[in-house]
Amino acid sequence: MAEEAARLLVRFGRRYAAAVRLATLVPICAVALFRASPEHFAATASMVAVAAVWTCGYVWWLRRGRGDALLVPDVIVLLTLTASVTWTGALEDTNFGWSRLLVTFACVTWQWHTSLPVGAVVALVAGGGAAVIVAMAVPDPSVIRGNLWAVPAAALSRAAWTLLRQAADRADRMAAEAARARAAAQAAAAVRAEERELANALHDTAATTLLMVGTGQVRSDSAWLGPQARRDLDRLRSDSRRTPRPADLVDLLRADLDAAQLSVEFDLPARLPLPAGVAAPIADAAREALTNVRRHSGTTRATVRLRGDSRSLRLDIIDEGKGFSLEDVPGHRRGIRESVRGRMTRIGGTATVVSAEGEGTRVRLEWPAGHD
Repeated sequence: MAEEAARLLVRFGRRYAAAVRLATLVPICAVALFRASPEHFAATASMVAVAAVWTCGYVWWLRRGRGDALLVPDVIVLLTLTASVTWTGALEDTNFGWSRLLVTFACVTWQWHTSLPVGAVVALVAGGGAAVIVAMAVPDPSVIRGNLWAVPAAALSRAAWTLLRQAADRADRMAAEAARARAAAQAAAAVRAEERELANALHDTAATTLLMVGTGQVRSDSAWLGPQARRDLDRLRSDSRRTPRPADLVDLLRADLDAAQLSVEFDLPARLPLPAGVAAPIADAAREALTNVRRHSGTTRATVRLRGDSRSLRLDIIDEGKGFSLEDVPGHRRGIRESVRGRMTRIGGTATVVSAEGEGTRVRLEWPAGHD
């Protein structure tokens, strides 16, 4: 999501500001009551009650995301509590530090959920106003400086918050760049996958048919050649229009049986529905394995055996032909490497070829990988 880090930081700022205001309220109120003399206790307690009720209400609204609308009332209440030192006996008891703490923490936490101009104005009004009120009541430079400290404390808080906001913005930019890079990589991968599958389809159809004609395995005037070319063309067209939908693997395996020019013994269940994105690559890999039997095994018979269900399956293509040595297969040959193993790998499966000269060949397709 765009600007997710910045959004979460703003939410965190409101909640943390509410938590700090509420957490500091209890010790501040306790200090006010503890330092009040018996004759001034009732008046001080009434101001402490006002501070507690207002702070709790403000915190509740702040957590609901509406605290900024109460900034002006918040400033007024804080300045009123500061001015109460003139009628609660706080001057005689030197009990005016608690109101200074309330103002300071408010000025600091305002910076976490307001804009820079708003945060600066309310901090100056509250901190400066409190200092003026105290200066009129207690013309002591140290006391005045203590109240003025709320303004630089707010400035430091704003500086720290600005650094956090910049870090969040930087994180959002990095996340957006990463998302764009992932999208570009996925698009490129999709293009490569489409090109690879087209190359596989060409290899499995037209290229194989033409190679068989060129090497003399099929006569150019063979009655089989014309229908096979049409099937190859239909296959290429269907691959280019293939869309994700359920498919029956058994139907796909039985399709174009005559095209294989083999006598195939099927040992299959009645149906095995799978997502088309899984069923089609498995069927294509099996078809390529049967093509290899026809072209290289020296036999016209093969067995196709399917076991499993829609969660995991095992498909064996077996022939009793002359077999071959896997080490002797040239590296540039893509039949087993791409049309069989590559297809299975891309859907999370495996393809295992077991063969030896004079002992036939078994091609085992498993999905998902590791199924026993």
